[in-house]
Parts: sequence; C-alpha cells; structure tokens
Amino acid sequence: MAISGAVDEAGTPLLAVTTVDGSVDYRSKPAVRSSSGGWRSAGFIIGVEVAERFAFYGISSNLITYLTGPLGQSTAAAAANVNAWSGTASLLPLLGAFIADSFLGRFRTILAASALYILGLGLLTLSAMIPSDCNAYNLLSSCSPRFQVIMFFSALYLVALAQGGHKPCVQAFGADQFDEKDPEERKQKASFFNWWYFSMCFGTLVTLWVLNYIQDNLSWALGFGIPCIAMVVALVIFLLGTRAYRFSIRREGQSPFARIGNVYVAAVKNWGVSASAVADAEERFGLVSRKSSQQFSFLNKALVANNGSCSVDELEEAKSVLRLAPIWFTCLVYAVVFAQSPTFFTKQGATMERSITPSYKISPATLQSFISLSIVIVIPIYDRVLIPIARSFTHKPGGITMLQRIGTGLFLSFLAMVIASLVEMKRLKTAAEYGLVDSPDATVPMSVWWLVPQYVLFGISDVFAVVGLQEFFYDQVPSELRNVGLALYLSIFGIGSFLSSFLISVIEKATSQSGQVSWFANNLNQAHLDYFYWLLACLSFIGLASYMYFAKSYVSKRLNTL
Repeated sequence: MAISGAVDEAGTPLLAVTTVDGSVDYRSKPAVRSSSGGWRSAGFIIGVEVAERFAFYGISSNLITYLTGPLGQSTAAAAANVNAWSGTASLLPLLGAFIADSFLGRFRTILAASALYILGLGLLTLSAMIPSDCNAYNLLSSCSPRFQVIMFFSALYLVALAQGGHKPCVQAFGADQFDEKDPEERKQKASFFNWWYFSMCFGTLVTLWVLNYIQDNLSWALGFGIPCIAMVVALVIFLLGTRAYRFSIRREGQSPFARIGNVYVAAVKNWGVSASAVADAEERFGLVSRKSSQQFSFLNKALVANNGSCSVDELEEAKSVLRLAPIWFTCLVYAVVFAQSPTFFTKQGATMERSITPSYKISPATLQSFISLSIVIVIPIYDRVLIPIARSFTHKPGGITMLQRIGTGLFLSFLAMVIASLVEMKRLKTAAEYGLVDSPDATVPMSVWWLVPQYVLFGISDVFAVVGLQEFFYDQVPSELRNVGLALYLSIFGIGSFLSSFLISVIEKATSQSGQVSWFANNLNQAHLDYFYWLLACLSFIGLASYMYFAKSYVSKRLNTL
C-alpha cells in the first residue's frame, strides 16, 4: 500500500490517496483503492461469467441428446464424444493460461477468447440450420450429412479452444481485484470464490430450464443461437468495466515458466554434487530452519553454483507447483464422477416418467438444474452462516481450511454415487416387473424425481470440492502463475473426462464380447449402469482415502490457510 497525492508550494499534501501495491489501472497508473478493484469491478467480471456459463452449458448440458438424436450416434459413442470434448475444453485452459502469463496478459486474452467464442457459437448455429439432406441449400454444393457433422464438430472444438482462453483468465482477473495484503479485501476474496460459483451456477440454472426446453421442443438452431447472443452481451459487459479494473504488474525479465524450468534444469545438472555442498548452500541461503525446504529436497541442488544455479524465490516457486501434484492426482476420480451427470444421468432420465402436466414433459437434461439449484441455495448459507460460525472457532479467513473443504466435497461425491447405484438398481427392477426389458422406447413407470437426490448431492459436493479447488489452486501458486493455477484446477476435470471416456470404451468392449449385453447398451433396460456406478463409488472411496493421506502432509505456501 502506498500514499500519494498533490502538494502545494510548501510541500503540504492537498489530497492523499491510497494505492494498491503491484496493481495499475487502465491508464497504467498506480491503482487507487477507493476507485478501483473490489466488488465494484468484480461485479462486471462475475456478470461476464454468468453469460459465458449460460453459453457453455447451453451446449454441453444437452449435447448427448443432440448426438444421439439429429446426428444419430449410439449411446456409448455419444457419451465418449461428450467426454472427449469436455475433457479437451477443460485441458485447453493450460494453453490459454500459458499465452496469458507469457504474452498477452489476462485482459487481452479474455478479449481474444471472447471473439473466438462468438465465432464458434455462430458456426455451431449455422451447422444446426443445415438439414441432413441439404435440399434447402442448393448453393452449398458440398453440403452433405458428412459436411454437417464436420462443421458441427469443428465449431464445437473452436468453442472449446475459446473456453480455454476465457475460463482461467476471467476467474484469475476477478480474484486480482482484491488486495490480499489488505485484511478486509482478503476476506472479500474468500467470499469472491463462493459468489463467483454461485453466479456461474445461476447462469447454468437458466440454461437448463430455458435453453434445453428450446432445444428439445422448438429448434436446435435457436438453442445454439441464443448462447451466441449471450456471449456478445458478455463481451460488452466486460468492456464496460474497464475503468474500474485493477491490472497486475508483470515482473520484468524471464517468464514464470522459464524461471521454474530453470530450477529443474539446474537440479538435473547438479545431480551429482555432494550432500555437503547442498547443505552448505542451504545454510548460506537460510533454508535449514524452513519446513518447506525439506520437501522435495532434491531440488535444493539447484542452489549449488556449479552448472548454473537459481535463487531461493525461484526454488520456492518450483516447489509450490510440484506440491500440487498429489492433490491434483487424488481428485481425478472426483472428476470422473462429475462427468456422469450430463451423460448417463441424462440418458437414465429419458427412460423414466417425466410428465409434469398431461401436455408437458420435463427435459431429462433439465434435471441437471438441481445441481445448480442446490449450489445457489447452499452457497449463501455457507458464506453467510457457516463460515462466520466456523471463523469464530478456527480464526481462519475461510472458516475451514481449503483442504478440509475439498475433502468434504470428495466424501459427498462418494455418497452421490452410492445413491445413484441404488436408484438405477430400482429402475432396472421396475422395468423388469412391468415387462419392459425388451422395450427400449417404453417409459419405465418410475418417476424421474428419483434421480433428484443424486443431483442434489452433486451440487452440494461442488460447493465444497469445486470452489475449494478453485481457491486452493489460485492461492498456492506464485502470483504470476495464477492463470496456470486455475488452469491446473480445470485440467482435473479435463483428464477426468478423458478417463471417463476411456473407462466407458474399455468396459463397453469387455462387456459386449461373445454376444453379451454391454453395460452401456442402447436399451438401458438391458444395460447395467448400476454396475458402472458401483465401480465409480469404489474408486471414489479409494480416491478419498488417498487424498486424506496427502492432504495431511501438505506444506502450505502460507501459514494458517490449510
């Protein structure tokens, strides 16, 4: 924090203002606390996220229905394609974060990603307007069902690329609006991650109730076109807040990627140095008394000025990233479980009784809204009631630690899969009792509301695990790598989606041999999704146990946060 202002001829201050260290405004001048940052600028950024999530989930939530419907794919193939696209969309933020941290910065990366987003959604809308026989498009001599599929998937992955630049940068840019050195703004930052996710899920909730109905009952082209308009609005909203934003000052010299890379290179070059030389370097740099210096001590060899050395700050940067690896790995099963709600949960719902009135049936994809609805209900309670109570006992800014929050979410996701398994067993039993095993198009006389508990538990687990992971990966990386930190968090869900797709492919092949009925047969009344859910429940339990082991030994970047 700095105090600056105008002075008269005698040098007496006429106006004193408080500026924020490490931040500038849109004119590249020191950011003034009273007129920049905080909730005034975060509000614009949250508004952008609402529109972006509205657009993204307008595609992803009902994608399996479009693939198995207009594009005519099998259930297993469609689920694999959804997981592959979702996984790609969650991994591309690593590329977007690298571009932002090394070249463009967060603000310009968001602008470029928004433009790509609008282009991708426009092409997606156009692909849905092309009829499969293309008779109405004589001007498109190359028009064919194959052309439609190629155009659709090209647009779909262009949206994934745009999301890769948009997602990590917008959230990191929003968190940058709060000065962690100021006690009050640090508390606000802890609340920011809660309200960020609340707003994001609110946008998703609108999508699931409005867009899914339009897509299932009116027009897929309209259902894809409205998200395109939403992204145009999001870009306008983002630009309106320019004067209020705080922009982080980038350190001169090497990029953070190069600095961390140099640590690993120096450690490898010095691999053969003696233990006494390493001990001398640790004592010279004052690392002997540091608990963090004992973890990944093999990297301490990079301090020896033999074949190129690094600074203590660079060493700690490299270690802080490496410490994230066990938490990252143990949360992958959570991401695999997370991938089931827009795929097999949706296909289950399509087989069940969905009538609300004699003339209206709820869309099976709309059931995903119970995830968002439970998040929208629980987050205000968590932020305004539970955190203050917990804070009075623990004296921690977040009430409970980030690692405790994540662990709670992992446990709830395990319970969700147990319940999902039991509900699917009942659905299969009901289908058998009514003689519907060989009738894939018949409605199983079991209310779709039986699926609600597993969706609700998914939502509550997200409040703990997803928001906790966002804050954890933002907080525990060097300040210049926060885009990458959030991209690493997103990559958990990317790899999880690919693992889900891999599991589905392996199980599909293994269970359909010798004329057997696959666990994922197109006729879900003959399939065994319950077996798959029990498998995921077992994997979730193993993942939770592994997480608890590594979380207990985690060395925090900051005291009193984990």
